[in-house]
Amino acid sequence: MNVEIVTIGDELLLGFTIDTNAAHLARQLAAIGVQITRRQTCGDSASEIASAVREALDRTGAVITTGGLGPTSDDMTKESIAAIFGRAMERHEAIIDALKARWKSWGRSGELPLSNYQQAMIPAGARILNNGHGTAPGIWLEDARGRWVAMLPGVPREMRGMLADELLPLVRARVTGEPQVVVSRTLRTTGVGESAIADQLGLLAKSPEGVSLSYLPGWEGVDLRLTSRGRNAADATAALERAGSALLQIVGPATYGEGDTDLAAVVLAALREQGLMLAVAESCTGGLLGERLTAIPGSSDVMLGGVIAYANGIKERLLYVDAEVLRQNGAVSEAVAREMAAGAARATAADVAISITGIAGPGGGSAEKPVGTVCFGLFVQGRIRSTRAVMIGDRDEIRRRAAQAALNLLRRALLEPAETDVSRIP
Repeated sequence: MNVEIVTIGDELLLGFTIDTNAAHLARQLAAIGVQITRRQTCGDSASEIASAVREALDRTGAVITTGGLGPTSDDMTKESIAAIFGRAMERHEAIIDALKARWKSWGRSGELPLSNYQQAMIPAGARILNNGHGTAPGIWLEDARGRWVAMLPGVPREMRGMLADELLPLVRARVTGEPQVVVSRTLRTTGVGESAIADQLGLLAKSPEGVSLSYLPGWEGVDLRLTSRGRNAADATAALERAGSALLQIVGPATYGEGDTDLAAVVLAALREQGLMLAVAESCTGGLLGERLTAIPGSSDVMLGGVIAYANGIKERLLYVDAEVLRQNGAVSEAVAREMAAGAARATAADVAISITGIAGPGGGSAEKPVGTVCFGLFVQGRIRSTRAVMIGDRDEIRRRAAQAALNLLRRALLEPAETDVSRIP
């Protein structure tokens, strides 16, 4: 089956909103053997919507749209597509009743706004796709020739929920024969550059176990995405398993998870398993490391707290950093990073503490300590270590890279306790 995707909204064209819906749709549909032949974005005007959908229908006969199903005047999707099929709009009282019930369940005062009644207008003969995640119902509209358009809301949370609940089962039922799927597996690495990984993999990088390999570098590290095409689901899964195993044999130490795994969650799990409590001390990252850790549900059972010690005086008073150490070495130094980590452990009675102090820029660097210089201190049950690195990027990226590197230093210390070489960030 070939399908086209049309995402609708002026905010997408103007760049104020990033289109994540099309990417999610493409991944989910490929996994059931549906090929996305084209993706396009159009504005909110009725003529633009009608033109984009009509052309897509002429090419493939199957279109999925997102956006334009809300209650406001710029939501023109339903009417525009209904006109292509020659259908009138009809009001569904059951939808209004459901909207009123949901409005009351939210504890809203007063009556349902009149603008929401627009969401009960549905093209004649259309199939309503239930929205258990918001107020705008989805729509499946099909003609006598079997051409169809599925309309989903543009809010990503609602779109993803409705895709899984309503649309994927409908589309899957129309895929004939054994589908040839496109499936991916992503290994997440950090602490090793893209070119270094490619060198390590050597010839294996060209076609590991007959699947394609893509390198996706970013501030978190390098994701290695393996993709199988032209196989049935079982064969694709087996091919990805073989390819993943081959890669892990080479880059395993740098790999911290798969898919959307967050390194902070990996660290917290290791602390939990070993019965250790954690504290953090941050300077240049300004709480970013603590935010990463506390964003993970359940972090409170191992995360004690932290100190944002931006000023030297705070380093001295709250983290017990010696003033003479600061004077001799400067705030951005391994000596200070070690004292910050030890001070955080002392202040909180933590078993493990990690510290970050650096120069995030854009100013403040020198020949000896250029912008991007970051020092880390690590306290693990009385043992103190430190290391230094130079991060690349702008201020935001340097801070994010520093927090990720600190988490990776923790991961290696917890999962590889025999590791003694901390002269570099693993």
